[in-house]
Amino acid sequence: MLNYQQTLDYLFHRLPMYSRLGTAAFKSDLTNTVKLCEALGNPQQRFKSIHIAGTNGKGSTSHMIAAILQTAGYKTGLYTSPHLKDFRERIKINGQMVPEDFVVDFTERIKPVIEQIEPSFFEITVAMAFTLFAQQQVDIAVIEVGLGGRLDSTNIITPEVAVITNIGYDHMNILGNTLSEIAAEKAGIIKKEIPVVIGETLPETREVFLETARKHQAPIIFANEKRWVTGWQHEQNQLEVNVANKHNDERKNYTLDLPGLYQAKNLLTALEGVHQLILKGWKISENDITAALPQVKRLTGLHGRWEVIHQKPFTVLDVGHNEDGIKQISEQLEHCNFQKLHIVIGMVRDKDITKVLSLLPGYAGYYFTKAQIPRALDEHELADIAKLAGLHGNAFPTVMEALQRAIDHAHDDDIILVCGSVFIVGEVDASNLKW
Repeated sequence: MLNYQQTLDYLFHRLPMYSRLGTAAFKSDLTNTVKLCEALGNPQQRFKSIHIAGTNGKGSTSHMIAAILQTAGYKTGLYTSPHLKDFRERIKINGQMVPEDFVVDFTERIKPVIEQIEPSFFEITVAMAFTLFAQQQVDIAVIEVGLGGRLDSTNIITPEVAVITNIGYDHMNILGNTLSEIAAEKAGIIKKEIPVVIGETLPETREVFLETARKHQAPIIFANEKRWVTGWQHEQNQLEVNVANKHNDERKNYTLDLPGLYQAKNLLTALEGVHQLILKGWKISENDITAALPQVKRLTGLHGRWEVIHQKPFTVLDVGHNEDGIKQISEQLEHCNFQKLHIVIGMVRDKDITKVLSLLPGYAGYYFTKAQIPRALDEHELADIAKLAGLHGNAFPTVMEALQRAIDHAHDDDIILVCGSVFIVGEVDASNLKW
């Protein structure tokens, strides 16, 4: 019997892992997931769920909804990906990570099936999450889509409500080159007669969602047509958001412990997702919502979303890595006061690197680096591409070396931003930095 660390090594290296390998690890149908779950007694049929897809914001939205459900007294499962530091971040119940011994026992149990059908790492983790949620008899699980929707391993559930946060350009090599093609893949989570909440709509995607919903006789709700943000302000590393109801112009204030301005959009999506659950009979009060949102990080363990790790210099981590994510970070920076901006950045090879770099400010000092995964773009190659976009700086072989150099060069009234990839943020160890 393997111990926990040996089990992780087996899972990471025996199975194709998208975060390490990219498209080579992507399985383009649900066959393996169906086989795995059949071998496990179809655990996905033994708990209620809410299913969340989207290009950006699905992680934050998932965590907000999970925090609200926990606060309302429900035993809440949460499945997200990828993890930042600990594999067990992917699978939680009421904010507690899956126990190590469960990971070991599950892997041992499923090994014969692994050897037989050669599943991907993601397919195994989905089956593991569903098994834990069924075994622990969660009241409801918040399930975040990994990639796309239609062919994502999570798409074997029939949820109470489906949510699609937004559509942007990402994973075009798998999902399609136009927003309508990408929307069609994400719309694949829409099920017969199951309400679907759309967070943000664009002219290119609206009709795709409407048509898919009609085909499945699924009620469709556009979150931005139900509520709107009338104002916001930053208050001690929190985001205060005033939200108006378009139906009756009733206004409410919400405090979020996720200070990124982009969270205002995610808030509207989460509020409508929760409202749809209430319409289906789930007991969630306005007090539950207002109590949960200021403590999403504490309740669920969410990290890496405009996460401040030091005040002087103001040092922030953000997992933004695609066109929309970097646009949101750039907008956030416009609301910040600083003398100089230092950006520690690394990217993976299969992103639209030139487009992302073109959205970053030319006045910043750059510290190019790479995560320690096979998909990572070499830091010198990144620096060369960045130079063509008018971005200048030096290259460093590790994230910690790059960040330490930024700290060494920064003054108290500067900002240091770490971004470009989930894996870059995941390699930051604040306890080993010298301020």
